[in-house]
Amino acid sequence: MIEVVNPATEEVIGTLPEGTPADVDAAVAKAVQAFPAWSETPVEERAKAVQAIIDGLKERADELAATMTREMGTPLTFSQKVQVANPVSIAEGVAKVLEAGYFEPEEIGNSLVFREPVGVVAAITPWNFPLQQMVAKVVPALAAGNAVVLKPSELAPGTADLLAEIIAGATPPDVFQLVHGTGPVVGEALAAHPDVDMVSFTGSTKAGRRVSAVAAETVKRVALELGGKSACIVLDDADLGRAVKIAVANSFMNNGQACSAWTRLLVPAERHDEAVELAVQAAKKYTSADPAEPSTRIGPAVSKAQRDRVVGYIRKGVEEGATLAAGGPEAPLPRGFYVTPTVFGGVTPEMTIAQEEIFGPVLSVMPYADEADAVRIANSTIYGLAGAVFSADTDRALRVARRLRTGQVDINAAAFNTSAPFGGYRQSGNGREFGRFGLDEFCEVKSVQR
Repeated sequence: MIEVVNPATEEVIGTLPEGTPADVDAAVAKAVQAFPAWSETPVEERAKAVQAIIDGLKERADELAATMTREMGTPLTFSQKVQVANPVSIAEGVAKVLEAGYFEPEEIGNSLVFREPVGVVAAITPWNFPLQQMVAKVVPALAAGNAVVLKPSELAPGTADLLAEIIAGATPPDVFQLVHGTGPVVGEALAAHPDVDMVSFTGSTKAGRRVSAVAAETVKRVALELGGKSACIVLDDADLGRAVKIAVANSFMNNGQACSAWTRLLVPAERHDEAVELAVQAAKKYTSADPAEPSTRIGPAVSKAQRDRVVGYIRKGVEEGATLAAGGPEAPLPRGFYVTPTVFGGVTPEMTIAQEEIFGPVLSVMPYADEADAVRIANSTIYGLAGAVFSADTDRALRVARRLRTGQVDINAAAFNTSAPFGGYRQSGNGREFGRFGLDEFCEVKSVQR
């Protein structure tokens, strides 16, 4: 059995079975048997299943939010407003795409082009946005007619159990399978399994490379949503105070554990010190506290290992000469895996904290010389997942956004869109999630000439 720990109290709050390759074999076998009938189920019936899942998510929203807060430490208010609300919106987006005739054949000359399910899909999901990432994979995969085997993170398994109950009430038996366990055992077995036709994985870039390598042995389709080191560029005509306040909030959201967080704040060199001071003032509002309290803005890291990893990066930043403007490696509370929200100034592009994903509440303020230099710095990592541009001139901001080698850019804090494609360039992964782009990942395309 694997112990589940509340990161705010360090107490064991449950256990789950540690899955084996034999468990994977059994789950995949059931999925293989269930696939033909489900793939031939009319789209209208699959759409009803999607709607039933949406209804189930709404009905159990409070339970889902509380479970995520308890298991991975995200503040309760964030759980309710984002960790549950976004998955509902994502699933509703899938329903709208189905309603709009996504699966109607397309005529190209003398050909009919059909979208058909890939087959058996293995979904391997992380702990930081557990429900969102499960819904973003499982719902479109099922909607497309695939059978799904889900391997959630062992750090936040309760959310997966609740989702499995909701899906069980909406779909035929065995179309959806859940296998708990670790990545090196269950995840590896799924990626390697000859009867799995596709792997959709969200997690670290290191783990994503391993999934790709293992899956390549059977030439299965792989979709990867991996790490990020996103830059927020504040142009010289922007409202610096507003931009910095929003950037700090984005960098610290979900306790700093978001692959799309703007962890690098790029500001004009002549305003660097002002930006650092503004960031320090904004960071003071993020006081580590019990995530179950509705007023809490920032909770603990998900585990001791993650806390120690983040603290190690903070120490590395100091060693390499960055200016520690706020926070530091010391624990803010005597119990729980908390990290003090931290702001660094004077960060240069070659520093470790400017190149590697930290996955904690750590913001690096970086000066740039001019617009071209800002773009160069923003594009100077192996990642390309998200980013932001602030400017008084939206056309200028759009021109800069187009130059960023990243899958998603927000201009002047535009709202997150759960129907727009989400995914990365370079070592942030491949493939896209949400809306029709997410459905595309789980479909084969067949042309029939007549």
